[in-house]
Amino acid sequence: MRNGSKVLFRREMMDAKALRVAVHSPSSTSRFVCHPCGSNNLINSAVENHQLPLRSPKPTKPLKTSSNWRETTQSIPANTSSANILLLMDNLSLPITTDMYTCLIKECTFQKDSAGAFELLNHIRKRVNIKPTLLFLNRLLLMHVSCGQLDTARQLFDEMPLRDFNSWAVMIVGYVDVADYQECITLFAEMMKRKKGHMLLVFPAWIIVCVLKACVCTMNMELGKQVHGLLFKLGSSRNISLTGSLINFYGKFRCLEDADFVFSQLKRHNTVVWTAKIVNNCREGHFHQVFNDFKEMGRERIKKNSYTFSSVLKACGGVDDDGNCGRQVHANIVKIGLESDEYVQCGLVDMYGKCRLLRDAERAFELIVDKKNIASWNAMLMGYIRNGLYVEATKFLYLMKASGIQIQESLINDLRIACSSKDTLQNRMERTVTMFP
Repeated sequence: MRNGSKVLFRREMMDAKALRVAVHSPSSTSRFVCHPCGSNNLINSAVENHQLPLRSPKPTKPLKTSSNWRETTQSIPANTSSANILLLMDNLSLPITTDMYTCLIKECTFQKDSAGAFELLNHIRKRVNIKPTLLFLNRLLLMHVSCGQLDTARQLFDEMPLRDFNSWAVMIVGYVDVADYQECITLFAEMMKRKKGHMLLVFPAWIIVCVLKACVCTMNMELGKQVHGLLFKLGSSRNISLTGSLINFYGKFRCLEDADFVFSQLKRHNTVVWTAKIVNNCREGHFHQVFNDFKEMGRERIKKNSYTFSSVLKACGGVDDDGNCGRQVHANIVKIGLESDEYVQCGLVDMYGKCRLLRDAERAFELIVDKKNIASWNAMLMGYIRNGLYVEATKFLYLMKASGIQIQESLINDLRIACSSKDTLQNRMERTVTMFP
């Protein structure tokens, strides 16, 4: 019994020593070792009585695992292409979701990355588990059209089992952008045949603008009238965003009565509608009507833009009033603050040249900051030729050549013809002009 009591005493002494070490040691929680015999009870009682300074571990920052993959791709360098991202995901055996494909499609669309668009389409076609929605396919169409891959977009369009107005709209705009107006009309007619005209109820106005432009470029007046009739039937002919295109359409075919009828159907007019009407009258040589419309715009407080002034300045050059109307319009331009617009500047040079005010034309030309505008150079040269100043015209040709301006052969021929009809001095000028290639 004595030996047993000694063993028990030694165990208690060891437990007490262990407790003292735990109390005075700052890192007791990491270095404390529990005794296999009975010491756990002592530790538990000490913890419950708050005798041990056990500290909770410092909180560690959890790993940033975002369910939204867009947050993790923000650190990707800007010059990384979609093809590189796809290759990286394949090498890491990471799945690519539809949302990831959508983001890559948007990136290729904005960057107009044709190579990335091609790789992305091939990668999507290899994924048999992807079931693209109609919205997803429309994004693919827009991507290929933006990247200039119209043939690929048309192939994808033909393979689509279902199409909505966005599908048709993307393809129509794509053909207009590449000036394939006949294919645009063909596609529009096919859409109308399948949808029986109901598609126009949800079609945006700018699609009809593209179709009317295609009708003008292909001289298809009959189809344009049918589109106008359908718009009238659906109650959309008075849409102010479409009226400007309709006025321009009839003006191109020299049907001013129809254009004026469309104009009169509107209760209110904006800058585009007034400008389209002014352009039509100017094209047909109705210069006094142009001035009346310009004054009416001012009375209705309609804002005028550079296209409005360029047409009005052209009309001013066709009126024989010693440039009085042109000077008034020029003062209005300065008042509005459009004297630095390149279209307006070119119109001023041309107007003053036609009004035989060469000094004013030269002043307007000198105020042009961008001397790379070929139209302004040609307008100044024609002003010299039109007013019989062939010496100045020849000097101006040399100045154009020294400035790196490409001289049109027709202008050189005009100067040669004008010089050949004059006296001996002008004949010498003609020989000088022949030095130009």
